[in-house]
Amino acid sequence: MAQSISIGKQDFAFLRENNCFFVDKTNFIKEWWDNVDEITLLTRPRRFGKTLNMSMLNCFFSNKYADRGDLFEGLSIWKEEKYRSLQGKYPVIFLSFADVKQTNYKDAIQKIKNCIVEAYRNFPQLITWDGFSEGERRQIMAVTSEMDDVTAQDALKNLSAWLEHYYGKKAIILLDEYDTPMQEAYVHGYWEQFTAFIRSLFNASFKTNPYLERALMTGVTRVSKESIFSDLNNLRVITTTSDLYADCFGFTEKEVFDALDNYGMGDKKEIVKQWYDGFTFGQYHDIYNPWSITNYLKEKKLYPYWASTSSNGLVSNLIQAASADIKEKMEDLLNGKEILVTFDEQIVFDQLDQDENAIWSLMLASGYLNVNDVEYRGTLLEPWYRLCITNLETKSMFSGMFRGWFKASHANYNGFVKALLQGSLKEMNIYMNDVALATFSTFDTGKQPSKKSEPERFYHGFVLGLLVELRERYEIKSNRESGYGRYDVMLVPLNESDTAIVIEFKVQDHETEKTLQDTVQMALRQIEDKNYDADLIALGIGSDRIRHYGFAFEGKKVLIG
Repeated sequence: MAQSISIGKQDFAFLRENNCFFVDKTNFIKEWWDNVDEITLLTRPRRFGKTLNMSMLNCFFSNKYADRGDLFEGLSIWKEEKYRSLQGKYPVIFLSFADVKQTNYKDAIQKIKNCIVEAYRNFPQLITWDGFSEGERRQIMAVTSEMDDVTAQDALKNLSAWLEHYYGKKAIILLDEYDTPMQEAYVHGYWEQFTAFIRSLFNASFKTNPYLERALMTGVTRVSKESIFSDLNNLRVITTTSDLYADCFGFTEKEVFDALDNYGMGDKKEIVKQWYDGFTFGQYHDIYNPWSITNYLKEKKLYPYWASTSSNGLVSNLIQAASADIKEKMEDLLNGKEILVTFDEQIVFDQLDQDENAIWSLMLASGYLNVNDVEYRGTLLEPWYRLCITNLETKSMFSGMFRGWFKASHANYNGFVKALLQGSLKEMNIYMNDVALATFSTFDTGKQPSKKSEPERFYHGFVLGLLVELRERYEIKSNRESGYGRYDVMLVPLNESDTAIVIEFKVQDHETEKTLQDTVQMALRQIEDKNYDADLIALGIGSDRIRHYGFAFEGKKVLIG
């Protein structure tokens, strides 16, 4: 009989005690312990089993679970006496920053202090133990939600010391979702203040802590060493491109296929692979998203389970404000193509606005993109990554993101697409002006043709929206060479019943164009003069199946002709 499936439960002991569906990842315990790294920072996309694995480590090493070997019976780690003897032998400090999502510095620091206080509450015996002096007990009791910043920054180090004194063993620290508050600090504008606090906390806890046996931190992103780890020279960093622990997070194809067989869905392997496979960790390919697989096993229907739980605000904002080059690469990705880019896997949040390529690092770490290959070029062995969209589920996430850009005028945006396909200029003008009023400011259209205003940022955002709506009927291209120049947008029909469309955008230049109608004519003339139809003609599409449109803009006013 198949095990019950519990959705969202990340408590290892609960899953084992209640005979719930669980994929054996206890080999991670063995690998982590045998590597003898003092401090490990391990990044994986959200909902890839980080918290469950941390709970598993806690149950294995914590002396609170002494004599609970029953939790591990039948699992791989329990096959060797060497590891059985480690179970329940260490004091473990286990805390999570997953809920530290405050919009301001004061509340974020308060939330972290609350997390530290909660960690202390797991060891009430320290307050009454005769082995501590009255002064030490007062220090322990001073760790409250009202403690000052310095007390908080030293609190985990001090707790490690008291635990070693009490148990005679150094402590293990497990910190889950270490980077959640850092993303919020960046988004909400208190990054510098926050990193100053967290740097001191991490330095005391992990660098100058002689009472520490070892520590593990997990998160989605690899925050740069310069930002918060500048004092940690004992840090082992494991990212999605590292070979170490490659199969310890997420499900392997064998694990997924075995589960499908066990739940009577063996005939669904191919469609499940298309939807949920595609993640690559190190040299390990065909890693599946465990959140979606678990939900699919329970619900027995295809759905973007993982994508629907995502918070894509930061990625969405970065793509919206990105240059034409970034958006063109997004077009290629949505069209099923591979892109070749170079970037630093470290996330320097306060440099995201200056280094556009950091968006690829963020999307890779988040699981939205997958590495097909890495090339190391030049004498400095600069890494160049071949990236693609991970699977159908992540493609649906991007589609939802781009639709969201036009949410304020969603009905009119759809209306515009319909009018465009029907060739109705009157309706196109009505709908596009509504769309412009609702969304143009988001993309910084500007009022004059200049590099500073970069109005093409809106146009490319608009193209990404078209890709979402029309990808079943058209190949949508933008800013590509054809004839004697580069067109703005080209819709190449995928079947003979549809008409090809070429669009040229122009911002009105008041020095040469008196009216928007003049600007429209300039755009149409450019399509003709530059022979943008050349690519379409080469594909065998006759001129009678090609329509031209000139889009003229002045601020949020639009005229299409």
